[in-house]
Amino acid sequence: MYEVDSRYAWWRLAASVAISTLGGVGMWAVVVALPAIQAGFGVTRAEVSFSYTATMLGFGAGSILLGRLIDTRGALLTVSLSTVLMATGFALAAAAPSATLFAAAQILIGFGSAATFIPLVADLSHWFEKRRGLAVAICSSGNYVAGAIWPPVVEHLISSQGWQSAYFTIGVICLVAMLPLGLALRRRLAAHATMAGGTPAPHSARSLGLSPASLQAWLALAGVGCCVAMSMPQVHIVAYCADLGYGVARGAEMLSLMLGFGIVSRVVSGWIADRAGGIKTLLLGSTLQGIALFLYLISDSLTSLYVVSALFGLFQGGIVPSYAIIVREYFPSREAGIRMGVAVSATIVGMALGGWMGGVFFDLTGSYRAAFINGIAWNALNGAIAWWLLFRQNRRAVFAA
Repeated sequence: MYEVDSRYAWWRLAASVAISTLGGVGMWAVVVALPAIQAGFGVTRAEVSFSYTATMLGFGAGSILLGRLIDTRGALLTVSLSTVLMATGFALAAAAPSATLFAAAQILIGFGSAATFIPLVADLSHWFEKRRGLAVAICSSGNYVAGAIWPPVVEHLISSQGWQSAYFTIGVICLVAMLPLGLALRRRLAAHATMAGGTPAPHSARSLGLSPASLQAWLALAGVGCCVAMSMPQVHIVAYCADLGYGVARGAEMLSLMLGFGIVSRVVSGWIADRAGGIKTLLLGSTLQGIALFLYLISDSLTSLYVVSALFGLFQGGIVPSYAIIVREYFPSREAGIRMGVAVSATIVGMALGGWMGGVFFDLTGSYRAAFINGIAWNALNGAIAWWLLFRQNRRAVFAA
């Protein structure tokens, strides 16, 4: 048995980041492959965008179900199962004869990939108390490390051997690398740290004047709003660059740059959350993301798109981990996996909905301008909820004083 805040906890964090980096390809591969898949199957932009939506729906379901599994059965079993499912999904997608069956395989890929994000974050959150916000942010940054590393790799594989062979290769890489890494997560917390579900939350949903179900619902709605907005650049930047004549490779580089700066954003946001709390961190990220989306509306030159993509990553990277911090602040620790899974599955619904809507707006108007405006509107919804929760938090604090 091992202790909270121990040296092993940091080693476990390192292993979790490595697993998340590898498994994160399940979310990002389809983004880079969209133009090639559209050309291969001869379908519309909206139709091919649905394959991303299918990935996110699988990811959302996996976040909840695998979050519950990691609460009850531990990280080793959860990561091993998710690895096999994801590798199988990549193999099936590579052999898919139609866009419909390809999208079905993407559901499996998304489901398996989900375990390498929020369920891992939930597991890791039990191992830290003093620097929980920072640890959670570092763990969740593995998803963005994946976004920084994998797009150029996937683009190279597709350009050199075709998207089908690229998908099969990715599945093999994940299977061979992730299963051994999962063994590093077999340790359990010391008995006194796991009694009664671990350490209690510092507050409760009632401290905001809300029931647990109500707070969970508001977090879910906020998650949909922020991620409909977030999906526009993340899902369509590669296709957007191709449409502007800059090429797929430039778009993959922008996506990598965006997510690379997102790593910085997540770590800094974790540091802020340890000092200011999850709600204030959420509001800060939401406000900055809205600014970045507006900048996309007025930027279409190659240089400006690189700059705005970097700013977008730097501004929005801390939003999703903020929900994990809020869950640990206002819900019992024994419910961490399932509560985080529900909260983040809502963000995945937002990503899925936003990715599809971006394709629909493009097909209707022939440009992405309307899609960016749509994203700004949804981001405003997220910001309004964050403001409202902060208002309730401050009001209750005044009454308590």
